[in-house]
Amino acid sequence: MTAEPLPLAATSLFRAVMVAAGWRCQCTGQCGHGHTRTEARCPRTHGGRVLLMAAPADPSTSERAAAGLPADALRAWCSGCHTAARRTTSRPEPATQDGLFDL
Repeated sequence: MTAEPLPLAATSLFRAVMVAAGWRCQCTGQCGHGHTRTEARCPRTHGGRVLLMAAPADPSTSERAAAGLPADALRAWCSGCHTAARRTTSRPEPATQDGLFDL
């Protein structure tokens, strides 16, 4: 028995983001690197060994919220910049409790 290929989802959304980005990572320093050699923009482009992803422009957006975003709220990211930007983005502090059973 051979497995049937799965259909690709959201390809038109991905393409819209990549075309708007010129098929280039849109990080402009959110990852913590100034990208000083490339006019403050990540030099990675789609092709070769670099794969870009369409991810929220705000790296602190949860994955659940990101799934419903339109193309204009997404940005082309290389994996290195996106991971670093998510790490450096401040996230809200979890609620603290004074007592053991306080809600």
